Amino acid sequence: MSTAPRVYVARLAGLSVFDPNGDQVGWVRDAVARARTDDLPPRVVGLVAEMPMRRRIFLPIGRITAMEPDAVVLNTGTLNLRRFEKRQGELLVLEDFIDRHVSVPATGRTGTVVDVAMEADRTGTWALSRVAVREFSGRLTRRGHLNQLEWGEVAGLAGTPHAQGTAGILAVLDNMRPADLANVLQDLSESRRVEVATALDDERLADVLEELPEHDQLEIMAALEPERAADVLEEMDPDDAADLLAEMPKGEQEVLLDLMQPDEASPVRALLDYLPGTAGSVMTSEPIVMAPHETVAEALARIREPQLSPAVAAGVFVTRPPMATPTGRYLGVVHFQRLLREPPSALLGGVVDNDIKPLAPQATLGEITRRMATYNLVVMPVIDANDRLVGAVTVDDVLDHLLPEDWRDREHEGPSAGTAGRALDGAAGRALNDPVTDGGTAGGHG
Repeated sequence: MSTAPRVYVARLAGLSVFDPNGDQVGWVRDAVARARTDDLPPRVVGLVAEMPMRRRIFLPIGRITAMEPDAVVLNTGTLNLRRFEKRQGELLVLEDFIDRHVSVPATGRTGTVVDVAMEADRTGTWALSRVAVREFSGRLTRRGHLNQLEWGEVAGLAGTPHAQGTAGILAVLDNMRPADLANVLQDLSESRRVEVATALDDERLADVLEELPEHDQLEIMAALEPERAADVLEEMDPDDAADLLAEMPKGEQEVLLDLMQPDEASPVRALLDYLPGTAGSVMTSEPIVMAPHETVAEALARIREPQLSPAVAAGVFVTRPPMATPTGRYLGVVHFQRLLREPPSALLGGVVDNDIKPLAPQATLGEITRRMATYNLVVMPVIDANDRLVGAVTVDDVLDHLLPEDWRDREHEGPSAGTAGRALDGAAGRALNDPVTDGGTAGGHG
């Protein structure tokens, strides 16, 4: 293997994984080690990589050609696509060691693990070798010293940790998209998942909650103080906050809604009043709304706002004042392609499209999908009986409610994800480095 003699695992996290042809196949998420009974450091058996569609797979260490500062390179393009599951006796280095509270018997000092190094011996066997430990300084104004110690010089690395913080793991996960971070959280133990999630700031936690299955959302929300739970709900999109509150008992709903700021709680309350499975219950109540005297240039500036999802940014709705939902009289919509074709100085009132009948709040999911498919739309207005815009249904809203309820749950992956895995259930498929016959896949892990 062409690689540095010592590799720190936290620095591997997030690196791209390439096959021998230079095609990217995924991203490194962790390293897998196997505990040994002879007091030797755990042996590294492979890496965990995340593939497209949030699938985590195992890469045997023997399949890795190089671990460089900017990439991990494989010696084969054929992979076992079976979903990774940690076996008995195995350790995930980042999950199990980062932020663990440990001690150094030689000095009597304590600290936390911030990184773990892996090293290969002359036979090519990789093992965890050194531990980067930051000492507890006891001072509020400075951080403790960072020491690199041999594995055997650190106590508290074996067994279940007595205490484990979150600062280190959050630093490793900092640049992940919310959906990817939600995926990582699902792989953590229940207690660790709650620890890491609740350590996120309110805005980041809100984004991640929107990507988690309902049972994980409720588990994390239950761990928060009511005041903080209300703050997180305020950071969520109103439709996602309403979906989450709808899974809670009525009493808890009211407590949290009362703790929210009135202007934040109002659209959520309105969404909760609609019948489940209707346009009113799945729509977002905060689409882009502009006045007819505003220009195309101003509309283009609005849809470029980074916090908007691509689906919401696909259309600008034009109404009479007031501009907050429920608005004044609805005039029409300007789709982003039309904005690109019109002069920047053109007024929105002169370029609106109003020849497609809007959705009523009581429209069913079946009606919504038929209308959106018929007109090839990704966003449609929802108008009440008084011609006021009350919200907009986007294609992601529809998909979220048409997919099975457990579609976000890692334990319920679709048939395409499980095809390779079912063919690898035999002993050969579970051997770390034995080739298997399944349409070219190789290298299995349970």
